[in-house]
Amino acid sequence: MENNLIQWIENAGIVGAGGAGFPTHVKLNARAEYVIVNGAECEPLLRVDQQLMDVYSSEIVMALSEVVKAVGARQGIIALKKKYKNAVNKLLNAVKSNSELDIFLLEDFYPAGDEQVTVYEVLKRIVPEGGIPLNVETVVINPETLLNVYNALKNEPVTEKFLTVTGAVRNPITVKVPIGTAISEIIEIAGGATCDEYAVIEGGPMMGGIINPEQAVVRKNTKGIIVIPKNHSLVMAKKKAIETMIRESRISCCHCSLCTDICPRNLLGHKLHPDKLMRIAGYNSTCDANSKVTEAFLCCECGLCEQVCVMELQPWKLNKFLKRRLSDNGVKNPNSRKPEKVSQFREYRKFPVKKLIGRLGLEKYNVDAPLVEVKKDISNRVKIELRQHIGVCAEPVVSLGDVIIKGQLIGDIPEGKMGAKIHASIDGIVTWVSENSIVIER
Repeated sequence: MENNLIQWIENAGIVGAGGAGFPTHVKLNARAEYVIVNGAECEPLLRVDQQLMDVYSSEIVMALSEVVKAVGARQGIIALKKKYKNAVNKLLNAVKSNSELDIFLLEDFYPAGDEQVTVYEVLKRIVPEGGIPLNVETVVINPETLLNVYNALKNEPVTEKFLTVTGAVRNPITVKVPIGTAISEIIEIAGGATCDEYAVIEGGPMMGGIINPEQAVVRKNTKGIIVIPKNHSLVMAKKKAIETMIRESRISCCHCSLCTDICPRNLLGHKLHPDKLMRIAGYNSTCDANSKVTEAFLCCECGLCEQVCVMELQPWKLNKFLKRRLSDNGVKNPNSRKPEKVSQFREYRKFPVKKLIGRLGLEKYNVDAPLVEVKKDISNRVKIELRQHIGVCAEPVVSLGDVIIKGQLIGDIPEGKMGAKIHASIDGIVTWVSENSIVIER
């Protein structure tokens, strides 16, 4: 079963449904002591995972049991916030007959869903600098990814995606849609925008990016669509150019170190000091012989530093810029230290999500987004990207004019490369094929 499971997952084209889209058949081709289901969903406004863990608790638990066997783990642990009461009750009932599975309840802080934070919360193991959970004998997987594993066991590939549509829309909802559906159509499913001029964020308000709803489409790792007035402070902050931020930091950064005090990775014991890296903008130096620019590689870009900065600066954006520049110049992450302990202040510096929502100015949008079933075909046309994952682009295996059925393989993994298979999300005819995407029309 273990070897077959990996093959079924690969054939189904499963990738991480809640993050960067790492191919799941590669992630699970390993040995680990623990499997942690990351059900924290700590990005404000998103409602996907908490509802899936409620509605599909049995399916998720069944898939977790198979994954535990596949990686040879001693235990599978579902980590979710204790405020998700419906999901907690359903999952407790679902795991009670399996001694290898358990539930861990998280407090409501951000970023509890950072996988390194989750691993420490659950196991009290610190992932090394620049490392991954597997370095501490742990595999972390998303609830929806597990639901896709369950479907793979029934020979059903990934063709649809659950996502939350919320913010300035008439009917905030969580819905399952075909992969490749235009974001503009998704917004209409939620009743359309409630303001004339708006911006759209794909993902959560903290780590998500602004997209063009007329061009962007649903991908395997799309978790949320947030509609927000175009002049909202969150939109302005996300659009701020790095050159502007650097110029502002030269003028106004007071080097108070609040960004470092709250940094989740620093609190885990990693040698990351955003306040010292901010000195590079003003002085071209960290001004500290024990601190180097390569610390930027350790930043997870959670954005929490921005929310505590009294001058409204964005240290995470500088770190992202530095990482790119260093990589472009052939510099690799040299950080690999294994911290022996976390900061003594860590428990006191967890940032409450309710407080974060207030800082972001999103209180009015912090509403339920119930999981609903769409009764009709959502889209008559899908544009399916051939790279929705970490790794190389899938290669098209269909041609212009081909008649396609839902679930049919349309993009395959190049020989000897890491990637993920791509399948048709609707029945129809292929009307466009390129090296980057395939369009199918009903």
